[in-house]
Amino acid sequence: MDAQTSLLDRLFDAGLLIDTGVEGLYGRSGQFEDVIAAFERYIDTFGGADGAEAIRFPPGMNRAYFEKSGYMKSFPQLAGTVHSFCGCELDHVSLLKSMDDGTDWTGEQKATNIVLTPAACYPLYPTIAKRGNLPAKGGLYDLQSYCFRHEPSTDPARQQLFRMREYVCMGTEQHVTDFRQTWMDRGVKMMAGLDLPVEIDVANDPFFGRAGKMLANNQRDQNLKFELLIPITSVSKPTACMSFNYHQDAFGTKWGLNLEDGAVAHTACVGFGLERIALALFHHHGLDVKQWPEKVRKALWG
Repeated sequence: MDAQTSLLDRLFDAGLLIDTGVEGLYGRSGQFEDVIAAFERYIDTFGGADGAEAIRFPPGMNRAYFEKSGYMKSFPQLAGTVHSFCGCELDHVSLLKSMDDGTDWTGEQKATNIVLTPAACYPLYPTIAKRGNLPAKGGLYDLQSYCFRHEPSTDPARQQLFRMREYVCMGTEQHVTDFRQTWMDRGVKMMAGLDLPVEIDVANDPFFGRAGKMLANNQRDQNLKFELLIPITSVSKPTACMSFNYHQDAFGTKWGLNLEDGAVAHTACVGFGLERIALALFHHHGLDVKQWPEKVRKALWG
């Protein structure tokens, strides 16, 4: 039994995660949720005084915005769409017969105007662009959303539906890169306060296909993405639990995000994988939170 499956089985046995029969799709116990809630409060102790505007989007987003984002050009293998039955009564009869026969019943399911949110920040950019030019100090936003990525796995740290907490900064190049560096420093300090071993390394997104390899290389060469890594199911291949991303003016140009003087805004974001950080805590400190080190319990619950 590999380390991923072993940890997953122990989480199931402890009732912290609940098996749904689909890889990467799990229920969570009250204890698991309490750890995530505590960690979100812990995030607030580091970023709460920054004055970010809190916005919460649902786990589905406008299909037109999704298409404009270009996500399908880079990550078609991860995307999820929402389909619904759009047939007539005869189609419904055919659907039910197919289900009774155990054959494919999805033929009359048609794409709706909703797609599953791939990252918490994706609905933000068009929303802020509609407000007009950014204020002189730029923009800072606090987001949290369930996100979907189609990558079924027995690794409990690679879930298909998971929550992402983000801070997104919009402003000048200097402003947003300073923001990113601040959070890289904070990230290390945060995890030290939870007795979690970390390293930060340059990274790239999982771009699709041959062209994607070039995009990934460019992203790494320009140091546009860093990840905070914590061993969960592997020491040699630790899990990315935080990411620090500088988008240059890509989103500003795409969505028409402009500074007060009309110049195109640069953007950067820091993302927390909430389930992953909870899993890191359970892996390193044990499945019984009552037995966690006092330092960790105090940091999370006071």
